[in-house]
Amino acid sequence: MKIRILNKNEKAPIELLLLADPSRNLIEEYLKRGECYIAEKDNKIIGVYILLPISTKQDTIELVNIAVSEHEQGKGVGKQLIRDAIQKSAAKGYKTIEVGTGNSSIGQLALYQKCGFRMTSVDRDFFVIHYEEDIMENGIWCRDMIRLSQDLKC
Repeated sequence: MKIRILNKNEKAPIELLLLADPSRNLIEEYLKRGECYIAEKDNKIIGVYILLPISTKQDTIELVNIAVSEHEQGKGVGKQLIRDAIQKSAAKGYKTIEVGTGNSSIGQLALYQKCGFRMTSVDRDFFVIHYEEDIMENGIWCRDMIRLSQDLKC
């Protein structure tokens, strides 16, 4: 597997990004403001993430829209994407990397913690306010954004 930045002349893998965030509008906004990285295997895109600088915190970057194609899930691709994002963020001189996920995203919460992230806060009703349709996941109504972060070793 090879992870690389999406070239300016390439289209972002929107369908894959929609696996991580059902809002096309938010994805397009993230793509304008951040850097999109793709994971390829056998010349096919199997994973994606976006690194988004946080304008209010100059030494902090956010990992958003991390997604793995359904046929590659459960094979460690997500962990490799997260580790790559951490490495790239540290190389760029950021001191902290943040990530947010839904209260119902049990697998993602476990994965982020296995990769060294720690819970920092809860953005109550984030998904109720920012999304037109209710999100159900693992039989749980996704209402709150769980924020996690990790200090980077530069």
